Amino acid sequence: MLAVMLFSPPQMFPSQANQFAANSGFTPNPSMFPQVPGGYPGPQPGGPPAPSPNQPYGMYPQPGGGMPQGPGMGYPGGPPPGQQMPGFPNAPAPTPSMPSYPKAPSPNPSMPAYGGGYGGGAPAVPAINDLIKDLKSELSGNFEKLVLATLKTPAQYDAYELKEAIKGAGTDEACLIEILASRSNAKIREINQVFKAENKKSLEESISGDTSGHFRRLLVSLAQGNRDESENVDISLAKQDAQALYQAGENKLGTDESKFNAILCARSKAHLRAVFHEYQHMCGRDIVKSIEREMSGDLESGMLAVVKCIKNTPAYFAERLYKAMKGAGTKDRTLMRIMVTRSEVDMLDIRQEYLKNYGKSLYTAISGDTSGDYKKLLLKLCGGSD
Repeated sequence: MLAVMLFSPPQMFPSQANQFAANSGFTPNPSMFPQVPGGYPGPQPGGPPAPSPNQPYGMYPQPGGGMPQGPGMGYPGGPPPGQQMPGFPNAPAPTPSMPSYPKAPSPNPSMPAYGGGYGGGAPAVPAINDLIKDLKSELSGNFEKLVLATLKTPAQYDAYELKEAIKGAGTDEACLIEILASRSNAKIREINQVFKAENKKSLEESISGDTSGHFRRLLVSLAQGNRDESENVDISLAKQDAQALYQAGENKLGTDESKFNAILCARSKAHLRAVFHEYQHMCGRDIVKSIEREMSGDLESGMLAVVKCIKNTPAYFAERLYKAMKGAGTKDRTLMRIMVTRSEVDMLDIRQEYLKNYGKSLYTAISGDTSGDYKKLLLKLCGGSD
């Protein structure tokens, strides 16, 4: 059947055949478009009769015209041709004006990330709220939390996690660091908008009220989303920044944390990679080792996260996942957050880094550390074994 469809000669109008011949040099066989008066293809065996020479091709009327009429034409069970359809109670006028409808979406919309994606808009609120209500009544535990996380847009989920990390007696500093150190400027700005809309308070205000010192300055700087995102690298400026970091840390009694903050939170990723290279060449030590020597506590963790995300973001998340599943207990909140937020971003790269750095696949690690439907959904987000 397919061969017949592919290789049977096409049926053409004469004008189409002439244009085809003019463009290709091919002279079509007249049998390809049998002639009848008016220039329409002749009736085919078992098919409808050819239209009259003065009738538009097909059954659709010309603009402003009515349906074509002819002997026997009409609707089964309807009135004879030319008579008006009988009225019915509450029926609309015979020719009511068409209502206006919203603009249709583009034929090829971009595929959304989970929950609609950054900039993709949230799902219809009433529908999603009903779905969430039903899911909460049917599910429980970590599986419920994971399913509900997939229904949020990325910005909604990040804003929710930041709020949860800040509220209450303790602060989940690692969550604040992870999100703010790894998101782009555009994503940070959208997180700020969602956070303020949902909490009636800016993210910066919330961070400032829950942290202190140089760690607070680091988080506030990251939360502004003002990092240079150009790809240009000025090697002379990179050497200057490397020298400034060396003077602020290794070559100084004490540490000038503000200098680290100014450089690590404002410069572009491409530039900072060059700075790290120049720094190691200058003092013979990796910038990670210097930060570990010069800083401590949450500030150290924050600065290290920034550096690691700039050097190799998938490796940073692979390390976070490894630590979340290492030992007796599982840090399920961290595990869920990373699997959901990175599943459509760089999960394949994270899987490769996990296998390279920890000697087993991420799929295997999740399988051995979780169970039930919770495990099944995590493994779907993982995507496969390596």
